[in-house]
Amino acid sequence: MVLTPLPDSRTEPDGSAVIRVLGYNIRSMRDDCEALARVIGACAPDLVLIQEAPRFFRWRKRAAWLAARTGLVVLGGGATAAGPLLLCSLRATVERTEDVLLPLTPGLHRRGFATSVVRIAGTRLGLLSFHLSLRRDERLAQTELLLEQLDAMGVEHAIAAGDLNDVPTGVAFRRLAGRLQDCWAVRPWGAGNTFSTDRPQRRIDAVFATGGIEVLGCGVPAGLPGVTDADLRTATDHLPVLAALRVPAAGSGPRGAAAA
Repeated sequence: MVLTPLPDSRTEPDGSAVIRVLGYNIRSMRDDCEALARVIGACAPDLVLIQEAPRFFRWRKRAAWLAARTGLVVLGGGATAAGPLLLCSLRATVERTEDVLLPLTPGLHRRGFATSVVRIAGTRLGLLSFHLSLRRDERLAQTELLLEQLDAMGVEHAIAAGDLNDVPTGVAFRRLAGRLQDCWAVRPWGAGNTFSTDRPQRRIDAVFATGGIEVLGCGVPAGLPGVTDADLRTATDHLPVLAALRVPAAGSGPRGAAAA
């Protein structure tokens, strides 16, 4: 399927910024890393919010390889956030970063958030990459911590992306979509299902944005230049989610209705 291209990254005459944001679970780079790099590079993102980044032996070297291979830089996260990782282009000016480890439930995988505040075209933008629990009660608790973390960042505009391990009808997904814009639901661009790559039947990965950010399009990218369907299948076990968003100019009011 060939989609009408999403808008390119740019700064508008009114000072607002169009940015491209990619959310992607990369399964610890255990699959075809060259295909993974091709997919990320072809999406031409300003910001990449990754889940399941390498966490063990030489994890920093592997994150640096992926960033260099895709023309990006490592912003924060990785093993120090229990898997979530942030990459960015040089368009972003970094204000601060923070890796947040969540409470550990005995016998379950440790979870965390990779967070940052950046400036793009002068506008402060909060970022949060997350990967929620497979267990319902822990997932719900982590959802509340995610919203609290966004509130604590002290920014008007924020983006969160991740693997929810939940579908849109699930309680955790609905909780996030009740506070934030579910970008695919607001303006779908192509397919929405992200798991698994062989037979994508569930939408468990999403990009969310605060209400003052305008969603120009969001979905699973198709027809990427230099990327084959085989690349999408072999890069990892999740499909990526790409969003084009317009962030208001620095100092301006929200550009659109706030999320309910």
